[in-house]
Amino acid sequence: MTKEMKITLTFQKQVYAVLFAVILSLVRGVVYSDEIGIALEPPLAVLVLTFCADTYTQEIASRRSEVWRLCPAKRKIQTIYKRLAVQELFLLSVAAFGYGLFLLFQNPVTGKMTKDVLIMANVPESEIYKFLVYLAALAVTIFFWGMLSNLLSCLFRNMWAGIGACLILWLTTNSAMGDRILGAWNLFSYTFRELGDSSDFSWLCGKMVCICMGITAMTVMPEIIEKRG
Repeated sequence: MTKEMKITLTFQKQVYAVLFAVILSLVRGVVYSDEIGIALEPPLAVLVLTFCADTYTQEIASRRSEVWRLCPAKRKIQTIYKRLAVQELFLLSVAAFGYGLFLLFQNPVTGKMTKDVLIMANVPESEIYKFLVYLAALAVTIFFWGMLSNLLSCLFRNMWAGIGACLILWLTTNSAMGDRILGAWNLFSYTFRELGDSSDFSWLCGKMVCICMGITAMTVMPEIIEKRG
């Protein structure tokens, strides 16, 4: 696992991921703590799909490609899954770090937010609960976009093609049109959720779609790698 971390989590990748969280927390304004998830999820999805897109294609472009071709297919798949897990766990920690930066720099209003009024109260349990829900939603987002970008990069044998295809899907779903058509089944249902109703968990439908599509990507990846080499 240490070897996979050295290969996938290069110094440059770590720096631009951390800078992403710092800069976003400084330039993206929020008023209420409930809005932090809205501010972070779509940009983080872009970070994930660019971060994970070269998980497989870096072997094609590097001097390790000849050795890589000699590896059994099963070992290739296991290696790719390990590298994706390492990257996605790192990105989840960046998501948690970014949430903390928003609280630090933006100093948003905390408490229970309703449709008509914001009840301002220092309730640590409420904020912890919101953070845990945010982290769970972002874990699904990171899993889905990481798997998808790597799968498409494997399919096209080109990192930029994989990123481009993911961006088309990102632009389609992260839009007013995507929210209007897909509703609770949108990939970004957490972003478009009703902030004033904390009891509404219909956005979980969209996250279930992400999980199912991510698992499907994992299922078909071995076959694609076997055919594409």
